[in-house]
Amino acid sequence: MLKFYFNGSPNPTKVALFLEEAGLAYEPVAVDTRKGDQFTPEYLAINPNAKVPAIDDGGVKVFDSNAILLYLAEKTGKFLPANTPANRGELLSWLMFVATGVGPFSGQAVHFKHFAPEKVDYAHNRYQFEAQRHYAILNDHLAGKRYMVGDTYTIVDMDVWGWARMIPFVLGEDAVAKYSNVKKLVDEISARPAAAKAIALKDNFKFKAEMDDEARRNMFKHLAVKAA
Repeated sequence: MLKFYFNGSPNPTKVALFLEEAGLAYEPVAVDTRKGDQFTPEYLAINPNAKVPAIDDGGVKVFDSNAILLYLAEKTGKFLPANTPANRGELLSWLMFVATGVGPFSGQAVHFKHFAPEKVDYAHNRYQFEAQRHYAILNDHLAGKRYMVGDTYTIVDMDVWGWARMIPFVLGEDAVAKYSNVKKLVDEISARPAAAKAIALKDNFKFKAEMDDEARRNMFKHLAVKAA
């Protein structure tokens, strides 16, 4: 059975959404990153980058949420757009846009807004600006469209949903209204039964909630290293 290594953060949650939507049998394996589970030798053999999510599909190991979505979609033939060169180009482009832009800039925006031990106005402004810019691009693309690629629900929509549902935490509660087209997509996906199951998956496990010194040591390794 496919093993799914996860926690409740945005990137694993979008993979959980695919697994639930596709009706795939899987074994969820909790990785408590605040306790340092991601650094165990057993997990590093699955993902040497020490991040979640990852999967072990009968010995086939895949890490990074975007790679996992593409791998599972191509394996199952589910949640892909109509097979045309134009759709394939859009699919890959938007997957990489989320992988290299939306996800990283949202993550850094969250870090400097909520978790940085000292407030750095330059860093906070930079990552808030870039996160806003990326969501604005998504919002413009979705104008007059129901889905990201073609006219069907695909892994790109799942990919966007993973982070876009967290816009209030990334940018602030008042930011949602700025991206009405993104909100429409998020609301539609969030209303799906599979989304409710994906979000609730973490509740079956006990994850460390406190961002204490132990959690900071495990989540923010740079605090103990003078790299520059």
